[in-house]
Amino acid sequence: MGQNLKGRSFLALKDFTKLEIDYLLQLADNLKAKKRAGIRGELLVGKNIALIFEKTSTRTRCAFTVAANDEGGFPEFLGKNDIQLGKKESVADTARVLGRMFDGIQFRGFSHKTVEVLAKYAGVPVWNGLTDLYHPTQILADFLTLQENFGCLTGLKLVYVGDGRNNMANSLMIGSAIMGINLTIAAPEQLWPAREIKKLAQKKAVESGAKITITADPAAGVQNADAIYTDVWVSMGEEAQFAERIKLLKPYQVNKKLVEQANNPELIFLHCLPAYHNLETKTSKMIAEKYGLTAMEVTDEVFESDYSKVFEQAENRMHTIKAVMTATL
Repeated sequence: MGQNLKGRSFLALKDFTKLEIDYLLQLADNLKAKKRAGIRGELLVGKNIALIFEKTSTRTRCAFTVAANDEGGFPEFLGKNDIQLGKKESVADTARVLGRMFDGIQFRGFSHKTVEVLAKYAGVPVWNGLTDLYHPTQILADFLTLQENFGCLTGLKLVYVGDGRNNMANSLMIGSAIMGINLTIAAPEQLWPAREIKKLAQKKAVESGAKITITADPAAGVQNADAIYTDVWVSMGEEAQFAERIKLLKPYQVNKKLVEQANNPELIFLHCLPAYHNLETKTSKMIAEKYGLTAMEVTDEVFESDYSKVFEQAENRMHTIKAVMTATL
């Protein structure tokens, strides 16, 4: 089942085949078993890895760092104030400098164009840790979690509820279409996916047999779901839109009633995190005081339930990112 991905960048799932994604998931599963057995790896020995972060991060930063360390690599964190990326120096020039010093580059930031330019000029593999358009390393972790819970991906019904035009919805559409997962996006019409993303997903779905559905009705959308997935209602950089998003998305909150409408005792809940499910963060308290909500996209009852697999997902970021780095380096 081996696939030769050496030297490839990992910018979006649309650039990879079902076989290649299957390979990365199998490799991640093997690397996870190796780590659980306490076996130190050597697949990245001598490799220096640049981690560029325009946006803050918990899971992405820690997953890349620990994954590199586990296999003998040397990660170097480069925050937005540490380098001249796009300020005193063009992205292309920065790429050509870093590519001569590092063996691989991770980028997490805003514009997808930035990661594309890095990949074009660096001369080494570049990995997308998140852009406004796509979040492919998250989707690999999601798919590994689904695979661990259901044994396969093909034919599963995955329902994404909430903001249907953010990077998570985009990536889930493309990834599900490639892998043969039946994806339903339940979102208000104002937040439906962009036409070009939908068109690309439909094209991929024809090849895999997947069914891609977009609806404004969350109750109808979740019926017979194997997994319900949600994300924050306001993405990084959109904080000024809290009031508008809450008004639009309040009917799309994942709560016990919505879960029961799926009518599937084997259902699991997924979230890419962080989640506003209680009043334990500064932002959550602000939302409660200003808008009267004790939870936003998911209630605490669902988030803390036995069928919630969000922390398995979070751990799987590390194993799938390790697979991406070792396969491409």
